[in-house]
Amino acid sequence: MRKYEVIYIVKPVEEEAVNAVVTKFENLITNNGGTVEKIDRWGKKRLAYEIKDHADGFYFLVNFAGEPAVIAELDRVMKITDEILKHMIIKKDEK
Repeated sequence: MRKYEVIYIVKPVEEEAVNAVVTKFENLITNNGGTVEKIDRWGKKRLAYEIKDHADGFYFLVNFAGEPAVIAELDRVMKITDEILKHMIIKKDEK
């Protein structure tokens, strides 16, 4: 399995809605054969510019391991999830 990290920004909504989004993506990774190593909650931060009429967002960094199929599914679902403002998936160097 390869190691990846994904950073994503969630719309500023109620805390339980934010937690539901985080759980949704954690389950998506594990249900497709990946393993979540760490989830960093950076909290609510001001965006550099407005995205979809929002000036704030909740930042999350997730380190996980998985196959390329997990990445494709994660990217697809993140693109169609309304609560996600932005996301980026990065393959970590294996050193």
